[in-house]
Amino acid sequence: MSETETLTPAGRQRLPLPFWALWACQLINRVGGFVLPFLVLYLTQEQHLTAAMAGAIAAAVGAGSVVSSLLGGWMTDHVGRRRTLIVGFLGTGLAMIALGSVDTLPLIWVAAFLVGVMADLFRPASSALVADLLGPEARVRAYALLFWAVNLGFSISTLSAGILASFGFGLLFWLNAAACAIAAIVIWRLVPETKPERDPDEPRRGFVAVASRDTVLLLLLVVSIVYASLYFQAYSSLPLAMAADGLSNATYGIVIALNGAAIVVVQPFLVRVMPRFDRSRVAGGSMLLVGIGFGIGAFVDSAVGYGVSVVVWTLGEIGVTSVLMGLYADLAPVDLRGRYLGLAGFTWSVGTIIGPLAGTAVFGTFGPVTLWIGCAVVGAVCCVAQLLIGPALRRRALVPA
Repeated sequence: MSETETLTPAGRQRLPLPFWALWACQLINRVGGFVLPFLVLYLTQEQHLTAAMAGAIAAAVGAGSVVSSLLGGWMTDHVGRRRTLIVGFLGTGLAMIALGSVDTLPLIWVAAFLVGVMADLFRPASSALVADLLGPEARVRAYALLFWAVNLGFSISTLSAGILASFGFGLLFWLNAAACAIAAIVIWRLVPETKPERDPDEPRRGFVAVASRDTVLLLLLVVSIVYASLYFQAYSSLPLAMAADGLSNATYGIVIALNGAAIVVVQPFLVRVMPRFDRSRVAGGSMLLVGIGFGIGAFVDSAVGYGVSVVVWTLGEIGVTSVLMGLYADLAPVDLRGRYLGLAGFTWSVGTIIGPLAGTAVFGTFGPVTLWIGCAVVGAVCCVAQLLIGPALRRRALVPA
């Protein structure tokens, strides 16, 4: 047990002050995350771009996030957790100001890409910091609490951003940048560097060489990419299916809002229960539940029916998100921890690309019923695969990283 770890009278590890400072940063960052949900509206209404061009610029943010996950992992291991967090938050703020200030198309493209690169630098650093501070069992609770903070902040942000936008889109960019600056200050004042010291007599290992021979890691990466591709049907195929059933965009907005509401309400209760169970089994069962949730879409055509679907796959999402990062942390060697956790974020970014492309292609070619049944099958496949690699994951968790 590290110096920062303490136990409650009941024997459960108490989460230390640096973790709660990180939790506060996640909340502040998401509460102030006004720009990205309204980026397409800003580009079409303020910059007078076409919807297609606005969508392409939004995709540039996604392309930046792919780079960000890998770069953030490298910085976490080489530069340090604390410095990577500060650079990520301050860099995001500056990139947001740039995006809200430029008005020529090439500069908008560059600024959007930089926002993507900077905005996700903090993810591997924060995940590695949690793994440094806490043991395997406490990580489940910690990662779940971070996920809850993100969704609480997102709920507050989306409710307030619409009101703030009425005063001008420029205000959103400056407030977003201010939130990033506050988060950086909290890290600077309250979070110490937790990067383990490397023995100078030990040769530095190549990340690619180690990761490419880690069969368990490679299998987990494949499962994670498939799961992420499944999950992102919520923001690509689901609105198309609801529109095909004659439901309005406003109805989709209300239905998808159930996702954040369910997380905010339910997760504080589940976070107390999940650490009692094997993490790989929780992940597998939760992936199956996500598939079933989307599969419900094959049998519904009303707002209520889709709302039930969203609530079901949200319960699965809570389970997956709460334990998956802990599984990667268990696998990660200490000297490569940031880059292993960066790969976890990379799978999410890949899913944002594959999921919408594959889902909309199936939807357009075979129809929504085939898509939703296919989602249920994909969820079942992810579950089986996760359970099959579970014993290897459990063995690795027992070995000090």
